[in-house]
Amino acid sequence: MKIGLKAGERLFLNGAVIRVERKTQLELMNDAVFLLEGHILQQDEATTPLRQIYFILQSMVMDPTSAPMMRDLFEMVLLSVRRGFSDEDVLDGLDEVAALAGDGRWFDAMKLVRNLYPIEDDLMSPTHNRKVAASILAAV
Repeated sequence: MKIGLKAGERLFLNGAVIRVERKTQLELMNDAVFLLEGHILQQDEATTPLRQIYFILQSMVMDPTSAPMMRDLFEMVLLSVRRGFSDEDVLDGLDEVAALAGDGRWFDAMKLVRNLYPIEDDLMSPTHNRKVAASILAAV
C-alpha cells in the first residue's frame, strides 16, 4: 500500500507518530495499522454518538496498548448508541462495526462509522426533526 504525505503531515503507524519534512510517499510492505492526520478526530469534535464511537476506535488504533481497556468502553458506548437509534441503516452499520471491532479490524470499523456520519447528520438536523414532528401531528 502506498501512502502519500505532505510536508509536515503526521502518520500514526502501529502506535508511533511519524512526521515528514517534505512531500513524500511511503510504501507499506506488510500489514500495518495506520491513520493519516486527516482522519484524526479531536476529542472536542466527538460531539455526536457516532463520532464518540469513532473516537474510541481511533484511540485503539493510535495506542494499541490501551486497546483492551478501550474495548470495554467501546462495547458500553456502542450498546448505548444502539438504543438511541431506530434507523435501520445505522443499526445495521453498527452491527457490522461491532463485528469488525470484535475481529480487531478497528480501522475498517472506523471507515464504516465515517460512512454513517451523513445519516446521523440528517437524523439530527432541525429539518428532519420538523418533518418528524409534522408527521406525528398529521397522524393525530
